[in-house]
Amino acid sequence: MGGKDTRARIVEAAMELFWEKGFSSTSIADILSRSQVNSGSLYHFFPGKQDVLLAVLEGYRDGIDEMLLGPAWNGIDDPVERVFALLALYRRLIVETECQYGCPIGSIALELHDADPIIRQRLAENFTGWVDAVEACLRSAEGRFRPGTDYRALAEMALNVMEGGVMLSRTFRDVAPFDRAVAQYRAYLDALIEKEAAL
Repeated sequence: MGGKDTRARIVEAAMELFWEKGFSSTSIADILSRSQVNSGSLYHFFPGKQDVLLAVLEGYRDGIDEMLLGPAWNGIDDPVERVFALLALYRRLIVETECQYGCPIGSIALELHDADPIIRQRLAENFTGWVDAVEACLRSAEGRFRPGTDYRALAEMALNVMEGGVMLSRTFRDVAPFDRAVAQYRAYLDALIEKEAAL
């Protein structure tokens, strides 16, 4: 098995474990067991668990198109509907996990509230990539919105709706808080679009 394959197995195992158990509750032994890699191989690539976390965060950041946006947007051309298709993907994950789903990046950010600067930077890069993608959708529908619309703020609002909705649904074991948040976001965007159409 080549070095790249071994490293990828370690990162994939760590992604799964950090999502299932959290970063702090995942041990190096857990990662070794899940990846079926020996400790020498792991330490060859990653001197410590934080280095594994950095690779996980970089994997999410670099894989946003393949892992998230591509599946969410498959067959959907309307840019505004792409935003809601992305939110719908999270809803599906909430339902499929019986409301135990937590956004991997959001969960790590909450768990590591006093993270090292490099970890915070990687977390920020992940959130920024998500917001960038949503902002690009909204900007490509700019003819529907009033000139001067703050597309960045609207994209950040979508992230807040998703993260807050996921957290509440997980807490209450009910998808309804997520649905209500998304419905309010849609109503807000619809109102902005209708207001511009009326001018």
